[in-house]
Amino acid sequence: MAPELTAERFLPDSFNGDPDARLYRTGDVGRRLPDGQIAFMGRIDDQIKMMGHRIEPQEIITALNRHSAVEASFVCACSDPSGNRRLVAYIVPHTPACPKPADLRNFLSNHLPAHMLPSTFVQLTRLPVSAHGKLDRAALPAPTIENILRDDPVEALQSPIEEHLAVVLSRLLGGTQVGTADNFFTLGGHSLMGAQLIARIRENFGVELSLRTLFEEPTVRGMSAEIEKLIHARLAAITDDEAVRMLASSQQEGV
Repeated sequence: MAPELTAERFLPDSFNGDPDARLYRTGDVGRRLPDGQIAFMGRIDDQIKMMGHRIEPQEIITALNRHSAVEASFVCACSDPSGNRRLVAYIVPHTPACPKPADLRNFLSNHLPAHMLPSTFVQLTRLPVSAHGKLDRAALPAPTIENILRDDPVEALQSPIEEHLAVVLSRLLGGTQVGTADNFFTLGGHSLMGAQLIARIRENFGVELSLRTLFEEPTVRGMSAEIEKLIHARLAAITDDEAVRMLASSQQEGV
């Protein structure tokens, strides 16, 4: 038990005659509207709500700073150009050689639940501070192709399907450069975005990739191989009459 923290969060209820009644201070900021409804205005702390989970960034920062190769860190939620929010960890390593994202995630997974693992890591030489010595959040660089940490160098795309899928992924991820060995989740993807990716694969390739397959084969190479299998299976199931109709339709469109 933490009596000081409990007393800070649970306050005497001045609206209740019972001296033991308490109000819980949630940290949410709101205002009462003329019609009696309450409008949510934000938070008085740094707590983040993502995908239904309330996340305390300081817990992630504390865990990251336990890593032997991390000198300092900061964690916040950032939106990419597509409007998708992701947890971003800014890392100041002890040496110029920063740990790989996979190593950092594996380390954090021993201390934190999956929904608190950052999807993107950015390396800094130092955390920016204001004239008053406090972290200058406005001076933190936005994650870009140039500063995002990667597990491996970008590998060249090997097939037309990989090239097309990489374009689909890049647009979904806000312009992130994508290689054949890149992992969708390492690049900032999550289960909700995965559903969007599946819908875009359906629109672009005409096949239905399952969410389970996405988790089992999260790389461009793996997804492309599964897409190719599904395309071949769909073509193999087409009857001669359907093939003739499809051919006639494509010829009409080309006229």
